[in-house]
Amino acid sequence: MAQKRHVRRVLAAGAVLALAVSSGAGVGAGDGRSERPAALTGRTAQSSARDVPRTAALYPRDGRRDLNADDRGRYPGAGVLWCRRPDGVPQKAAAAWLIGTPSLVMLNAHNFRNRQLETTRQVSDCYFQIGGRNYDFVADSLRLGVAPDAQRLHITDDWALLRLTQPAEGPRQPMPASAPDLPTGDVALPVTLVAPGGHQNYRGDSSLEACAVRRIDPPTEGGVRRARHDCNDGYGGSGSGLFDEAGRLVAMQSASLSMNSRHAFDIEFHYGSALLIEGELLGALHRAQREETSPPAR
Repeated sequence: MAQKRHVRRVLAAGAVLALAVSSGAGVGAGDGRSERPAALTGRTAQSSARDVPRTAALYPRDGRRDLNADDRGRYPGAGVLWCRRPDGVPQKAAAAWLIGTPSLVMLNAHNFRNRQLETTRQVSDCYFQIGGRNYDFVADSLRLGVAPDAQRLHITDDWALLRLTQPAEGPRQPMPASAPDLPTGDVALPVTLVAPGGHQNYRGDSSLEACAVRRIDPPTEGGVRRARHDCNDGYGGSGSGLFDEAGRLVAMQSASLSMNSRHAFDIEFHYGSALLIEGELLGALHRAQREETSPPAR
């Protein structure tokens, strides 16, 4: 038992935020501001994606498939965060969601801060892509989930909100009216993991998988709970949405311990986790919607 506790501590210490940018993956040709970057459509990306073996999934069973038009209609608002490398070339970074209003985007805080809350990327170096179009962010609109006195970034405060400089065209994810009515503890909740940014360990540019939430931890930072699930994930999959059987967005992917362990799912040793859309995150989403839709003061 003592040895098992030691292993759990080692695994917990090793859990890393699933930073979405991977070297050489998802790099577009040129600036990509007016057209969809070549990473999503070019032959180079397709051939490199085929080089990633299907057996590279986190678990031996890989039920992921490419998103299609029907999926995008069922799970609206699915977009991708793109950021420029130091040499100026845009690179696919992570999933992001147009939610509530045509200008509000929800994504992971770790796209801009590391675990020690040091700035790793400027908002001005990134843009949001949805429906084949690119949209700039308002640079000073970044709202992070971490408390003002926080010293580290955790799974349950790993969220951020950003404003677009102009409203995005197309459907958006509905604003959740309330927190998911889910119990804390062991559960068996069927979900669909929607990854508009894809995964480094998957052949396509986006993916969808039927899987399940297995455990919901007690609330921690900001009154938000962590959901442990058995969905295959990989670098690039952070920010992906977990939807229940009714098609409601209930959680956002945050972190994973191992991107290619190839072991059967084990709740005691799995730290691939999502944060539920509740607590301070849900409150911030509602406030942001009210701010955007309220008439200006006279």
